Amino acid sequence: MGPLVEAIGAESVVVDRGRPFQHELGASFDVLRAVAQTVRETVAAGRFPLVVAGNCSSAVGTVAGLGRDDLGVVWLDAHADFNTPETTESGFLDGFGLAMLTGSSFDAMRASIEGHRPIPEDRVVLLARDIDPGERRRLEASQVRLVDLASFDQALDELARKARAVYVHVDLDVLDPSEGRANFLAAENGLSLAELERTIDAVLERFELVAAAITWYEPVVDPEGLIPPKAAAVAARLTHARTHA
Repeated sequence: MGPLVEAIGAESVVVDRGRPFQHELGASFDVLRAVAQTVRETVAAGRFPLVVAGNCSSAVGTVAGLGRDDLGVVWLDAHADFNTPETTESGFLDGFGLAMLTGSSFDAMRASIEGHRPIPEDRVVLLARDIDPGERRRLEASQVRLVDLASFDQALDELARKARAVYVHVDLDVLDPSEGRANFLAAENGLSLAELERTIDAVLERFELVAAAITWYEPVVDPEGLIPPKAAAVAARLTHARTHA
């Protein structure tokens, strides 16, 4: 997303897993390890890591690279990404992102990511609307706080009693398709850009933002190019607020 980098005046680093394709899981975890290392180096250099990724499981690498024990997570997405191999009906690895981040699925492979520490479920605020039945059962049995816009601020206040720093995850399909279709799983009843910006502002009012991600844009489903300028606006909001804190 060239407009995104141009809008925030950032330097970009392309993460390459560095070896030929093997299989989906092996290749995916190669990427997560590379993301973790790049984030680690970015933080060590005193810079803010904004990860622009093609999938949501990148969050596991991003958070591992931060190497912090005091972190909360705010996950803004059309989907819960809380599936495991036992609940998924599609096998889509992107649907495992938040589950892996909180310590479920692929235990041995997650352990191979330097710095990975599962985030306690009670430090996660999840704003999502299109949830698989298996995910919903897992969420109901978990301590993850599943919210809508009406309950979002209250959930942030509760999270602020447990964490001072946060990672903010923005899957662009959190936006309503009327704003543009971010990917082929975009779902109705999403946020407007203004609502998304207000949710980010609410987070920034309460927490230190230590990393963020903007994920999963499929240009083929957005022939009018509506999404990149909006992604750039979100990125600028996140990075401007962080650099002017």
